[in-house]
Amino acid sequence: MYANYHTHTIRCNHADGYDREYVENAILAGFKVLGFSDHAPMPFKGAYYSYFRMKMHEAEEYISSVNKLKEEYKNDIKIYTGFEAEYYPALFDDLLKFLDKFEYDYLIQGQHFADNEVESPYVARANSDKVLLAHYYDQIIEGYKTGKFTYIAHPDLYNFVGDKDYYKSVIYDFCQKAKSLGAVLEINQLGLTAKRNYPDPLFWDIAADVGCTAILGCDAHTPSALRDKSAQASIRKIATDRGIKLIDDIPFKSVKG
Repeated sequence: MYANYHTHTIRCNHADGYDREYVENAILAGFKVLGFSDHAPMPFKGAYYSYFRMKMHEAEEYISSVNKLKEEYKNDIKIYTGFEAEYYPALFDDLLKFLDKFEYDYLIQGQHFADNEVESPYVARANSDKVLLAHYYDQIIEGYKTGKFTYIAHPDLYNFVGDKDYYKSVIYDFCQKAKSLGAVLEINQLGLTAKRNYPDPLFWDIAADVGCTAILGCDAHTPSALRDKSAQASIRKIATDRGIKLIDDIPFKSVKG
């Protein structure tokens, strides 16, 4: 892989390793571009605590740490600073206002819930809810239409175990809309190595039929994931076997204003 834009840090409470270790492993693996995109802090109302993302007060230190590494390693690798964020309609404007005080490069859309995590179940847990399935993919499209997300991470994360024909119709509709918007879809390494329900062959069969464009994402939660050449070859093969166009460099969508 030439570039990886999907890299987490210890701040999200479910990743290991320090920022510098990710950079050094990316260099050892031969990457030319490394983008950090840890889970964005979310300005929830009330006392709710989100256990799988950095806290609001950690964002400044995160940006500072990555930007220092960007300068230190500028002769070895190009480093970008970003966030993986959900599109929660009721909170998205507040999130953008909070992040606007920082200098960062991009957002990727990693949707783990419909509506938001306070009210809805984690969609990677097996379910057969047709209404939730359709709502989830409609929300991804609604979020991408904001123009703030550079690409859509693990679009096949939803673990639907119901009617396959219904699933196909929802995914076909989603892929058509994504393609019409110029959205790039990520083939996710972590799902493969963790033996999750994604990357989902059926999803990528449909994406190939529609003519979607894809990008490879390590979704690195450990520094060593960046050096897993076997896994990276496997996710690349998902695209090449189906004739899906892959890109390495991707222009960032504007995150300011």
